[in-house]
Amino acid sequence: MKGSAVPVPQCKNKIVDQCERLQLQSAGITKYVAEVLPGKNQRAVTMASAARELVIQRLSLVRSLCESEEQRLLEQVHGEEERAHQNILTQRVHWAEEQQKLDTIRTSLVGMLTHLDDLQLIQKEQEIFERTEEAEGILDPQESEKLNFNEKCTRSPLLTQLWATAVLGTLSGTEDIRIDERTVGPFLQLSDDRRTLTYNAKKSKACVDGPERFDHWPNALAATSFQAGLHAWMVNVQNSCAYKVGVASGQLPRKGSGSDCRLGYNAFSWVFSRYDQEFRFLHNGQHEALGLLQCPAQLGVLLDLQAQELLFYDPASGTVLYTYHAPFPGPLFPVFAVADQNISIVH
Repeated sequence: MKGSAVPVPQCKNKIVDQCERLQLQSAGITKYVAEVLPGKNQRAVTMASAARELVIQRLSLVRSLCESEEQRLLEQVHGEEERAHQNILTQRVHWAEEQQKLDTIRTSLVGMLTHLDDLQLIQKEQEIFERTEEAEGILDPQESEKLNFNEKCTRSPLLTQLWATAVLGTLSGTEDIRIDERTVGPFLQLSDDRRTLTYNAKKSKACVDGPERFDHWPNALAATSFQAGLHAWMVNVQNSCAYKVGVASGQLPRKGSGSDCRLGYNAFSWVFSRYDQEFRFLHNGQHEALGLLQCPAQLGVLLDLQAQELLFYDPASGTVLYTYHAPFPGPLFPVFAVADQNISIVH
């Protein structure tokens, strides 16, 4: 259907506006192809390399048990890399074609505007309308997960289980993790070796306040922090029905009774929590219930800062209780809270 006749000045203004929009759209596509897509491609290659290294490192600990799993996972990594790479190549071709269309349309419109008189422009109104409509049908580039490398391709229950067992068997107890007595909350008593926290319902009068100390919640930080590498430690929790164990950033606030100082209720702490028969993973006020069949006597904590992974493990049953994947702000400290009897760092 032909568009209705419009005055010549309005038609010219419309063409000028459309040309400007096309130029901006073309510039956006140029920037996308020149800056975003190469970055996507490099990121996919880099992340694929990191994923390969992660798979190989972990499987080397349990090579005799999982050679077939290693091959399967490496093939998935390769397939994911190829998928991302092919999608990026497809995007390159697609946007090159779309950009060519825009350039052709713009050249045509500019030519009409330059070489045709007013009467000829009116006669070309239908063609102008169709070209404008065609240009408007070309959408701007959008972010797409299809262009990103999917890190989940390396996640395997078998690999995680064997890896956690091997790491805790080789690393747990080798690091001398002790609690920083300056951070211990007023309802906690710290043992002489600085590895056991005991809850006391009466606030300690001997507790000297300081900037590092939690002044309300029964929390405590380790004296050691981690910024890189793989770390593992074990906590004896069999005597307590109310505790939290995990990691926290040094930015964790210490003063007051608000949630910003309460472990798991802020952006600075990631903890496994037990209260009576309820087990949960807590972070930033989000609670994820964990349906455990039995109460762990010991709790293993694995922190892999290379893979950005935090894992909680029951060594008695060989069960991975919870795994959390996300970028962590460093440095991170082992963190503890206890509101019933006591918990101890195993050495």
